[in-house]
Amino acid sequence: MRTTIPIGPYHPLLEEPELFRVVVEGEKIVDIDWRTSWNHRSIEKLAESKTYDQVIFLVERVCGICSTSHPIAFCNAVEDLANIEIPERARYIRSIVAELERIHSHLLWFGLAGHYIGYHTVWMWAWRYRELVCNLFEQISGNRQSYAMMKIGGTRQDIKEEDYSRILKTMDELEPKVNMFIGAVLDDPVLLARLKGVGKLSKEDAIKWCTVGPVARSAGIDVDIRRDYPYAAYDRVDWKVIVQEDGDVLAMAVVRLLEILESIKIIRQCVEKMPQGPIAVEVPEIPPGEGIGVEEAPRGECFHYVRSDGTNCPARLKIRAPSYVNIPCFRSRFIGERVADIIIILASVDPCYCCTNRMMRIDDGTGERTLTEKDLLKLSWEKTERIKNKFKGCSRSKLLE
Repeated sequence: MRTTIPIGPYHPLLEEPELFRVVVEGEKIVDIDWRTSWNHRSIEKLAESKTYDQVIFLVERVCGICSTSHPIAFCNAVEDLANIEIPERARYIRSIVAELERIHSHLLWFGLAGHYIGYHTVWMWAWRYRELVCNLFEQISGNRQSYAMMKIGGTRQDIKEEDYSRILKTMDELEPKVNMFIGAVLDDPVLLARLKGVGKLSKEDAIKWCTVGPVARSAGIDVDIRRDYPYAAYDRVDWKVIVQEDGDVLAMAVVRLLEILESIKIIRQCVEKMPQGPIAVEVPEIPPGEGIGVEEAPRGECFHYVRSDGTNCPARLKIRAPSYVNIPCFRSRFIGERVADIIIILASVDPCYCCTNRMMRIDDGTGERTLTEKDLLKLSWEKTERIKNKFKGCSRSKLLE
């Protein structure tokens, strides 16, 4: 007999509203359906009423864990549009901040993955060393999250020379701990049995579903925006793209942990090679035109498209976050798995559900149309009136029956 297990739109596993309908026969998963856009924040539309500088602070709020990825992608798009070359020092600062964010994100994910399978010690240890990165962010930017470091033409804040030693010391402290985590994953027979072969994504399916970032790299796809479309200082330092072949939950964990070691390597080189000079160039105005900016966020390619009409506000901003293309691969990863593995497979792509929210179009019988804000308010008010009329005259005790 088939049974549907609804996960969401509000569920202890989900930080944000999302709905997964998992169809099972006994303990075996036979189908899954995913529904998004339960919560729409209208960031793309809001950007049209903000100045270019204000939009940077707006897109920082797309995702807390990617709070420097979206600003860098947006700045890259506007700099592409206006043909702006940022100073060398700004390139290195952007790389340091982006790689610190990658370490922060991967450690957060690793800790939660341990928590989801009952290894709470892994959770506590991973988050303990994530605190080192958060404290470092607070020292160099003033914030543990949403760092406000980026601006069009460079960076908003500098990294002081007296902070170099603190950065390097933190990297020295993190590296052996990450190696310890890698050993714990690869040497623990229980973890291997729990993760190996679970939620397997083939290379063909990874390509078919257009996956990006660690999800794609865990399935044998050698892709990384930092190398393939260089920005910041990534083409000025030595590092390698981490690729695994199995495409299962274990491979996704290994990719992320090995990427932390590469991030540490990049940060050390950026600190050692940090050039002197300005951190930004003056940007008097943004001309009409179009620009594209990409950034390798911790979850994968973050894409921003900007169109300018010559005013001080963008005429259009389009964002494609990595979770929007990674989450649909669940269709090929869940079929045949067991109910007990639902939670770790869901978590394995490190999903950010608020990044997937999009406005929908509806067909009301008269043809396709776009609902305006007034239309949405009208629908909401009409529903409220229907509910009020339905329960008019009912006492509180009656309603609670």
